[in-house]
Amino acid sequence: MPHPLEQLRDNALREIGDAPDEKTLEAVRVRYLGKSGSISVWGEKMKTLSQEERPVVGKLLNETRNAVADAIEQHAEKLRSQKESEALASIDVSLPGTPSERGSLHPLTQILDRAIAIFRQMGFALADGPDIETEWHCFDALNTPPDHPARNEQDTFYLPDGRLLRTHTSTVQIRTMEAAPPPIRVIAPGAAYRRDEIDATHSAQFHQIEGLYVDENVSIADLKGALEFFFRELLGPDTAVRFRPHYFPFTEPSFETDVQSKALKGGQQWIEVAGSGMVHPGVFEEVNKARGDDAYNPKKWTGYAFGLGMDRLAMILFDIPDIRLFAQNDLRFLRQFA
Repeated sequence: MPHPLEQLRDNALREIGDAPDEKTLEAVRVRYLGKSGSISVWGEKMKTLSQEERPVVGKLLNETRNAVADAIEQHAEKLRSQKESEALASIDVSLPGTPSERGSLHPLTQILDRAIAIFRQMGFALADGPDIETEWHCFDALNTPPDHPARNEQDTFYLPDGRLLRTHTSTVQIRTMEAAPPPIRVIAPGAAYRRDEIDATHSAQFHQIEGLYVDENVSIADLKGALEFFFRELLGPDTAVRFRPHYFPFTEPSFETDVQSKALKGGQQWIEVAGSGMVHPGVFEEVNKARGDDAYNPKKWTGYAFGLGMDRLAMILFDIPDIRLFAQNDLRFLRQFA
């Protein structure tokens, strides 16, 4: 006469084989292998068996449990395969597929990537800093006097705690000098913010790449060579670059930089593209105060700094008439740069 466990096994295997779907199969599993299932209950009965019966029944119980569990797994896989086959059979392979559009980088990202690659060729490392800055990093450390217009609330976004949204990425240059002694050669790409009236050429948020090179005997010739190389790599070898005297509080002497290139729609027209100059000794002295040492002694170290407006460069290079197009997410505009 078969043991009750063998009878349970045979009944379970038959019900598993007859299960038409996954829901029914799960019900069978719970009925036999669940916490209160027929096979699981036999585990509790083992306590009541004699010493002679326990090894025999224990072995049979394990064999029964394993056989039922394996059968459930195999039948579940069979049901899944059938379900997938039925789903595939309903697909009409003669119908055209759903087209997928190919994305592309935003034009600002494209110009940033190109600019960063060129500066990397020249040995510049990437530096980064916070968009929310202290007034010292944004103005005081950069030799900007207290009555300078840029510090007015009409021009700068101040926060209630006295901090502000950086008006340029020159703040990263200060943080870099605070963190490391010279020599340094870094570029700082990122967003800057000013309270400008938004129109075709002005935005409250824009993008810059600022550069800083500090070493012994750095001269204006090094500055001019670096910017000329950059613009000729970006716009073409026939690009002409000129420097006009200007004023910035953090550089002395200071220059505005213009370019003339056949790659631009203006042809032979001079276009202003950057500000630059030799780092003001007052900047080095402020950094030394913050560091608590004389690492940036202006009698030993010199350096140059420059700032490029990437939105403006993209507008010039791609012949874009309105800066607001960069932020409108109009696919008709963005597809032009795919």
